[in-house]
Amino acid sequence: MLAATGLYKSFSGKPALTDVSFHVKKGEIYGMLGHNGAGKSTSLGIILGMVMPDGGDVTIDGVSVLQNRSKALQKVGAVFESPAFYDYLSGWENLKILMSYSNGFDARAARDVIEQVGLTKRVHSKVRTYSHGMRQRLALAQALLPTPEVLLLDEPTDGLDPEGIKWFRDFILNLRDERGMTVLFNSHLLAEVELMCDRVAILREGKRVFEGTIGDLHDDALVFDVDLAPWGIACGIIASTGGEILSANRICLRHGSDPAALVETLVGAGVRVRAFAPIRRSLEDLYMEILGGAGSPN
Repeated sequence: MLAATGLYKSFSGKPALTDVSFHVKKGEIYGMLGHNGAGKSTSLGIILGMVMPDGGDVTIDGVSVLQNRSKALQKVGAVFESPAFYDYLSGWENLKILMSYSNGFDARAARDVIEQVGLTKRVHSKVRTYSHGMRQRLALAQALLPTPEVLLLDEPTDGLDPEGIKWFRDFILNLRDERGMTVLFNSHLLAEVELMCDRVAILREGKRVFEGTIGDLHDDALVFDVDLAPWGIACGIIASTGGEILSANRICLRHGSDPAALVETLVGAGVRVRAFAPIRRSLEDLYMEILGGAGSPN
C-alpha cells in the first residue's frame, strides 16, 4: 500500500537519510523507531510531499508522491508533528475550515468521526479550553476526514496519560481490524509499538538497520535468569558449553543448546541451582542491542 524506495536527503550537506527503503502492506500497522535525528520525521515529511528528497521515491497504492502528489495523498490522513488549530474557534469550526481546504465539509461525516473519537460533548467548545488529549483526538478526527485508507501518525501518544495511550491503542487497532486501515507511525514508546505493530523499521543516523516483524526481533538465542552458586564455577561451565554471561544473573545459550543438559552438568559439578528460568527479552532490550546502546530511544 505504501512503499519508500532508496530515499536520500541531506540538510546543509549533512545526510538525514541514506538509501532508506521500507514497505507497508495494506491493512498493516507499521512502526518506525529511532533516536532523535534518526530520520523518522524526515521520512514522513517525504511521504506527505512536504520534504523533497535528493533521491528515491514514495508510492501510495502505486501512485508516486513526487510525480502526482495530489492523487497519491487522496487516500492519506495524517497527524504530523504538533497539530495546529485556531484556538479561538471551536473544534467543529476548526474541522469545517480544515476540511474545506481539501474535499469540502461533510457535516454528517464530521459528526460520525467526532463521535468515534469521543469529542461529541466538547466539539463546540473553544479549542483553547481543550486538554492535550482532547487536542490529539481532534487532530485524529481531522486525519480521518474524509475516510482515508492510509493513516500516518507522528508521535501520536506523546504527552498522553496512561488512559489516553490505551484509548489511542485500542482505537487504532480497531481501525485496522474493522476497516482494514493501513497505519504508519513514529513512536518512542517501545511498549506501545510492541503491542500494536505488525512490523517495524529501525532507523539509525539516517539508515535503516532493521525491518521485520516483532517476532523477527526475538532471535533464536535462549536467555535465562539464573541463581547459581558458586558463581565462578558455574560461569566456567556455561562458557565451556558455548554459553554467554550477560549479567550477574542472566545467561544466554547458543541456539540448539539443551538447558536441561546444562543444569545436569552444573549439578554434577556441585553447583547449587536455585533458579533457571527462561525469559523473553523485551522490544526495548532488542532495540538497544541493535542500536548499540547509544542514546535514549526517541
